[in-house]
Amino acid sequence: MKYRTAIAAWLAVMVATTAGRAADPRYPDWPCAQAKVPEISLAAVWAGPPLDDVSSKWKDDAKVSALVAKLAARRTPLEAAQKAITEYLNGAADKTGSGKLLFAGLFDSLNAQRTQVLNGLERVTRKQREAADKIRSDTLALQALQSETPPDQTKIDDLGNQLVWETRIFEDRSRVIKFVCEVPTAIDQRLFALGRTIQQEIE
Repeated sequence: MKYRTAIAAWLAVMVATTAGRAADPRYPDWPCAQAKVPEISLAAVWAGPPLDDVSSKWKDDAKVSALVAKLAARRTPLEAAQKAITEYLNGAADKTGSGKLLFAGLFDSLNAQRTQVLNGLERVTRKQREAADKIRSDTLALQALQSETPPDQTKIDDLGNQLVWETRIFEDRSRVIKFVCEVPTAIDQRLFALGRTIQQEIE
């Protein structure tokens, strides 16, 4: 039967959406196998001196702000970021104070970056749910058209092609979600590694 592949694809979509339902009821739109951790814990990534006295002051230092932006960018290789930290702190008059400012900036920036990723993932999940409903509706409509006597082939072709396209978009988004699910963990690891570099320099 023509468009049988589209119907089979719909069934695959239904399996994927059922299997991908959030395990944690607190976060019904969370699509990843990894548990959702809304924010990075400071204690998990920083064992250096307390940051209470510098928590928001890093924004007032133009040099630190510029360096934070460079270090927080994932396009900056980790080794290059660590080297930049070492060079900056070796030239600082107050190594500890500068290191604390730098990490406070990194913590704020990478946490904000991470929140954007989490929100984006949940937003796309909601779109996927809507797309799955549309695919299901169109599949049932296609099956009804194919059962008519005589069948309207033009309508069948139009709806079948639309269904194939909708399913392809759904599957492409699913692949992107799987890739993006790794990003929060990568941000955590980057922050931990940069924090460790700063601690080593100021100890």
